[in-house]
Parts: sequence; C-alpha cells; structure tokens
Amino acid sequence: MLLEKRKDMPVESHKIAEYLLKIKAVKFNLDDPFKWSSGWQSPIYCDNRLTLSYPEVRTYIRDAFVEKVRKKYPETEGIAGVATGAIAQGALVAQELGFPMLYVRSKAKGHGMQNLIEGDREVATKYVVIEDLISTGRSSVHAVQALQDEGLEILGTLSIFSYGFPHSNQAFISTGTSFSPLTTLQEVMEVAKKIGYLKESDFEAIRAWQQDPESWNRSF
Repeated sequence: MLLEKRKDMPVESHKIAEYLLKIKAVKFNLDDPFKWSSGWQSPIYCDNRLTLSYPEVRTYIRDAFVEKVRKKYPETEGIAGVATGAIAQGALVAQELGFPMLYVRSKAKGHGMQNLIEGDREVATKYVVIEDLISTGRSSVHAVQALQDEGLEILGTLSIFSYGFPHSNQAFISTGTSFSPLTTLQEVMEVAKKIGYLKESDFEAIRAWQQDPESWNRSF
C-alpha cells in the first residue's frame, strides 16, 4: 500500500522512493559504508538496474519519465540513454513516445567504427537525456556534451534518482542545460524514516555526507 506522502512531495516522487526501497535498489548502511568506484565511502548505495527486474516498477518509472518529457519538454524529438544503466529505460521511454533513440558510451568503442554515440544522429535534432542516477553529474555532462558536439540540441536530462550533491547542479552549467530527477535522496530518506528503515539520528550523518562526500570519506 502506498504510504501517506508529504504535502510537498509529488505522488510519483514518493512512490518511486518507496519502490526503490522495497526492491532494495537503495540501501543504507552507516556502520559499514559502501565503497564507490571513486574510492569514496558512502552510507547509501543505489543500483537502479534492479528496477528492470520488476515489471510494475520499471513501467511506473517509464510512465513518470514519459509524463515529464511531455510536460517539461514538449518539443522533444528523440531520447538519448546514458550507458550502461540508462540504456534500457531510455529505450522504454522512446518506445512509449514513438521517438528515435540514441545512447552514449562512457568512452568511444575501441574497435569497428569507434563510436561514442550509438544510433542514427540524422533522424532527430532535439533530445532529452535519460539517466538512471546522478551523483557528481560528470557522466551525464559527458553524455550531454558528446551529443552537443554532434550538433544536437539537448533540452534537459532526466534521472530516476539524484543524490543531491551541491556540485551536481554546477556540473551542468557548462552545457547550458539542467537536470531533473524523478526522486531524490531527501525523498527516499523521508520514506525510509516512515517505514522505520532510518532513524531521525541517521539523517544528520547522511546529510553531512551529502554536503561533502569526499571529506566524509576521510573520516573513516
């Protein structure tokens, strides 16, 4: 059953936060922090690829993306997914909207055509980028800039989840675009507290990490 939402929390943001916790796509552990590939230690880990294993969840997320594209970017002509986590969701969104799709690799393929961007770049010019999550924003910005370098107009980036790091907004400034998540760390924390997964005392530690994850790492 859907939990009662905060008055300032949109219905889809609340439900997606609930879904991510229910399927354990988001996990919290303050006692034994997770280690990211960057070397940072984190009290939270998010793996949105798990959403693809649950038809109800992936469909709800797809529909939330579709609604945002239609309302926020009505001039959209195509969808671009970011490899690898957002390729499948990008395809679902593009299929539902009847749009062409591209996807952007983290680096150019080392053989064949050595493509960085996969798909036909001639069939549309105005794209929305789909991400599974945004942390620092670097991989998303890399994708946006790669598409812009091909002469494509990027209207914005949408993600399932955002950690809400202060510098993630700054990362997009150089691209002249913005991003919008379906749900955020704050919303997931509120739901986690409601179901007893997090205590009020956990919020301070998680917020301290959110404000400066690299320094928080050095405290261990």
